[in-house]
Amino acid sequence: MSTWVFIFLMVVLKIPILGLFGIIWWAIKQTPEEAEDASGSGGSLKPRSPHPRSPLPRAPRRGPHGDPAVSAPDRMRVTSSHQHDRA
Repeated sequence: MSTWVFIFLMVVLKIPILGLFGIIWWAIKQTPEEAEDASGSGGSLKPRSPHPRSPLPRAPRRGPHGDPAVSAPDRMRVTSSHQHDRA
């Protein structure tokens, strides 16, 4: 029974390879597209977007009168409980 499974898998696994060869053969046989004339008939001078990009939103005000941003808290050294036991 294992011989039939081996033969079946060898045949089925060849299908993607044959498909790849078929795509390559089709791509080789394609005729190249003709280039458009450079007489100015292609392209557009209008912008891609109908509206200009809006500016970024303002930063939020701090407090009622625009106080400066709050500073970061002081850093603290954290020690493990094992170091306290040794001392």
